[in-house]
Amino acid sequence: MSLVDRSAEVRRGEKLNAVVLQAYLRDIVPEVHDGLEIKQFPGGFSNLTYLLQAGERELVLRRPPHGTNVAGAHDMGREYRVISGLQHTYGRVPAPVHYCADATVIGAPFYLMERLRGVILRAHPPRDANLDPDIMRRLSAAFISNLAELHDIDPAATGLTDLGRPKGY
Repeated sequence: MSLVDRSAEVRRGEKLNAVVLQAYLRDIVPEVHDGLEIKQFPGGFSNLTYLLQAGERELVLRRPPHGTNVAGAHDMGREYRVISGLQHTYGRVPAPVHYCADATVIGAPFYLMERLRGVILRAHPPRDANLDPDIMRRLSAAFISNLAELHDIDPAATGLTDLGRPKGY
């Protein structure tokens, strides 16, 4: 059993055009010349998250859900900018790879990042998950340690000080 998210087949109505995406990525991700496999991470409640496999390389693609048009709610450029800003100040951020604002490529703006593997706690963990008190205590301690580490980051070092309204926070 693993608490690391696994990809699955892409849900109906959420498929990406692999031919168009592969052609777009040829100069950005050289490994796609040998083919591109697209799967989807089934969990989550906001943006759609896909696993792209090109040879041995694994990337994650994030895009807004289909049909949404809530201003600022699914801003891929902002997400990409945040992970890019945190990349050198917080070691647990996936490496940003590429941002595409051109909605004609896959139907919406999107970005790519390197895949990181880690525990993702879901509302309904797998039946064979061993979430005994010791594991939950260690996960909780790691969670608090990471929150403290994030709060210890100097915002000026990230280049994100103009994001939002930082005065008074």
